[in-house]
Amino acid sequence: MKKYLFYISQNYSFEVLRPLQSEIWRQGGDVAWFAEDAGVNVNVSFFRPNEQVLTNIEDAIAFNPFAVFVPGNMVPTFLPGLKVGIFHGFVGFKKRKKDNLNYHFIIRDCFDLYCTHGESSTATFQALAKKHKHFQVIETGYCKMDPYFSSLLADKKVNEKPVILFSSTFSPRMTQAPTLLPYIEKLSHNTKWKWNVTFHPKMAKETVEAYKKIQHENLSFIETDELAPHMVEADLMLGDNSSMITDYLLLNKPVVTVNNEAPTPYLHNITDPEQLESAIEYALAQPEELMNAIRDFGQYTHPYTDGKSAERVLLAVEQAAQNMYKMKKKPHNFIRNLKARKKFSYWKF
Repeated sequence: MKKYLFYISQNYSFEVLRPLQSEIWRQGGDVAWFAEDAGVNVNVSFFRPNEQVLTNIEDAIAFNPFAVFVPGNMVPTFLPGLKVGIFHGFVGFKKRKKDNLNYHFIIRDCFDLYCTHGESSTATFQALAKKHKHFQVIETGYCKMDPYFSSLLADKKVNEKPVILFSSTFSPRMTQAPTLLPYIEKLSHNTKWKWNVTFHPKMAKETVEAYKKIQHENLSFIETDELAPHMVEADLMLGDNSSMITDYLLLNKPVVTVNNEAPTPYLHNITDPEQLESAIEYALAQPEELMNAIRDFGQYTHPYTDGKSAERVLLAVEQAAQNMYKMKKKPHNFIRNLKARKKFSYWKF
């Protein structure tokens, strides 16, 4: 029986990795979870009774996994097993100031394999693999998206009126949540649409509390480790620069953004909140030009709609493990590894 470790540092990891866990179990494998910041950035109440949770780094090492799956950017290299980058989202807009490099493509010398999602990321990572020579790149699709294309979620719509899902980034510079609060509150009392609101786990507490206070029968604030049902239920997403925008577009549904940093043809972007109601009405009508742009974006970003990306990820791990002998050794990165050891007070070598 092969053993796999899920190394997580944020609550979004649950939704990313659970489809992979289901596939591992289906194939007869064993899964254990290890939370880097349990009880701080990871809500331990999100773990389910049937999930195996390791509570210290020594147990994670003793588990001796065949592979370690990581939705985040970092993983201690002293953990055994193939280190697999799964990503916590698709290619975003944010770039590192010092070199203008997209954060999605920063190589931190932690991983042996990157499982990419589609044309939007594969070619760039392949070029980086050719340059660095110490990791492999295999396109698999994004296992997080598997449930979105599952028949179990299809046709679950229970609301007669359109559902609007509002998601906002936590970045103080880019979030529009405080600005949109009075507009959303006003529109939510107009019963032609039902509203659901969800935010990034790092959203400012005062913003979260402000939206919780305006809840009523037509507006709900959602805190969950499983957003897929709410994404499938919604007819339209309202956002700003949230990474959830990409996930939602892959369902071939319209998105209205307010002051998006990189407006594109597949987003209906506005710069004046006074236009919010008319913008939603326009996008809900699914105009042909907008929907064609959304479909093109989906093909470029994540062309897999078969719900089998988790299966491809496991095949990729097998393939990568067989080819590890061809790879150069990863850079030692003493400072980064020293920080990881200090964090966990782990000094065995």
